[in-house]
Amino acid sequence: MKKIIYDRFDKKHIQALPKELFGGKIIVVVSAGEARKAVNFLLSQPMLGVDTETRPAFKKGISHKVSLLQVATHDICFLFRMNHTGLTEDIRRLLEDRTVPKVGLSWHDDLMMLHKLGDFVPGYFIDLQDHVKEIGVEDLSLQKLYANFFGKKISKSQRLTNWEADVLSDGQKLYAATDAWACIVLYEELIRLKQTGDFELVYNESDSTY
Repeated sequence: MKKIIYDRFDKKHIQALPKELFGGKIIVVVSAGEARKAVNFLLSQPMLGVDTETRPAFKKGISHKVSLLQVATHDICFLFRMNHTGLTEDIRRLLEDRTVPKVGLSWHDDLMMLHKLGDFVPGYFIDLQDHVKEIGVEDLSLQKLYANFFGKKISKSQRLTNWEADVLSDGQKLYAATDAWACIVLYEELIRLKQTGDFELVYNESDSTY
């Protein structure tokens, strides 16, 4: 039986879906030495999921730089606290690497924000938004894509929390890790569906929002 995929997933159905959470190990990186060890490990992996978080600004004219860079494999996620480390040479090495594919969502925007921390030449990145349309999917958000591909909900409840807090809460860490990890599994499923054709695209006329 082929998997049903919608061109646009109806957002009102997401709330009732079971919640998805990253089940692996989460490591918080707060120093240059820790960053070096983390990057050495990550660049030995076959594929990475990436995302960033920025402290929200609730007043007009105020903005913040990237607070967190999260980089995940299938079973481990490193949370680089950029407000503590800055753009170290090793983090720059990770961002400029051209050997390991790094999958993100709306990653062009993340790169623009990361450039505010320092100069680097972006390496091998894959943006899911550039590829889902290849099978007819028009959704652009991680939450809607994950619901569409896997029938599960990724909670966004931590998105507007303080990512520069002295200590990240367990909820923040799990939220950040889940977003990065989800990019890997989404991309792998997208590749599988493209290669096998094992899906049926259904056009959803009831939802016009993205």
